[in-house]
Amino acid sequence: MPLAFVTWLALDAGLHVLISATLLALILMHSGRDAGLGGMGFTPASQGGTHVVERNLTRVTIIVAILFFANTVVLYHLLK
Repeated sequence: MPLAFVTWLALDAGLHVLISATLLALILMHSGRDAGLGGMGFTPASQGGTHVVERNLTRVTIIVAILFFANTVVLYHLLK
């Protein structure tokens, strides 16, 4: 195995761990019914800011999930 391959594999595996932890944290921040970021008091509910925060949280979660999927495919091809 060439050294460059091992280096790319190690870097991608480390990146995968970081993406996984980020995705887990983002998913746990989502609300059920009255909890989540809106229920934690980050924005005043009277101003309607809760919807904006949760919409942005959903967008970021989708982006990180796509990165997770793409990185999983890259890892599969590196190990194949």
